[in-house]
Amino acid sequence: MSNRALSPVVATVLFLVITLVLAGTIGAVSVRSVSLHEPKQVAIDLSADAATNRLTFTHRAGESLDVDDIDLEIRVNGEPLASQPPIPFFSADGFHAGPTGPFNSAADSTWRSGEVTTLELAETNAPLLEPGDEVVVRIVENGALVAEIETAVQ
Repeated sequence: MSNRALSPVVATVLFLVITLVLAGTIGAVSVRSVSLHEPKQVAIDLSADAATNRLTFTHRAGESLDVDDIDLEIRVNGEPLASQPPIPFFSADGFHAGPTGPFNSAADSTWRSGEVTTLELAETNAPLLEPGDEVVVRIVENGALVAEIETAVQ
């Protein structure tokens, strides 16, 4: 009996086993890496003042946020601001210099529960805040939505 006919069958079986093992390993790593980027659980309050064009954010509860990893998307009555804030910052187009709290680039970059941070729209930004306007802010961390907050301008 010849072993030549058996060699292609053994090679094919080995190839399938190796392929299945590699596919399983890649699948397990993919599932693990997706779960590492789950959005954090936070509770954040927002207030908006038309007299000062100031937005005030209060981190009420939940996990800390690294402001180096977050983006803010601000809309007034459904319209995005002409200039969105580059968090953190000190001086940026469309905003008065020197936001307070963790949004200030000179501050500690960790935004913890209990901390308040503010930013003020410059007159060169649009739309400016008017009493009764609806402001919606989306806080995104590493591409994942962390919070969407709504408030009426006072």
